[in-house]
Amino acid sequence: MDMREIPIGAKFAIIHRAFRRELDAMLREKGLTGAQFGVLKALDRLERERGGETSQRDLEELSRSSHPTMTEILKKLEKKGFIETCPSETDRRRKRIVQTEKARELGRETFAMDEETFARFSAGLDAVQTAQLGEMLDMLLENACGREKEGES
Repeated sequence: MDMREIPIGAKFAIIHRAFRRELDAMLREKGLTGAQFGVLKALDRLERERGGETSQRDLEELSRSSHPTMTEILKKLEKKGFIETCPSETDRRRKRIVQTEKARELGRETFAMDEETFARFSAGLDAVQTAQLGEMLDMLLENACGREKEGES
């Protein structure tokens, strides 16, 4: 089949699924599910953006998960050594959740895997084309995120 005949939306879907397969395989090797990885990414984001304490409630809100669901995910992540929980320094009734070095290493590995996958997928593009593709994708993301925000209003 001539790839030029595939509609652009289908091309994005095919590329997304290919990236997802690679990520899922890596997560399986680490004994993680997609939901657990999503919570780790949310925790990483909150730690970088806020710099302060992150609670279970913060993760529930960001992930749009119920309290029981998040409790189970956090228990499993703690058992696997990706997070630690301890009493909050500001409110002893709350638990503070922090990433371990194991979680940070996983983040570095997934970033490297993403770059390696992109390099494979973009084989044949020169440096200028790769930069242009990045710029175009940034524009598409900005437009897509703008649409999502408009829909939320």
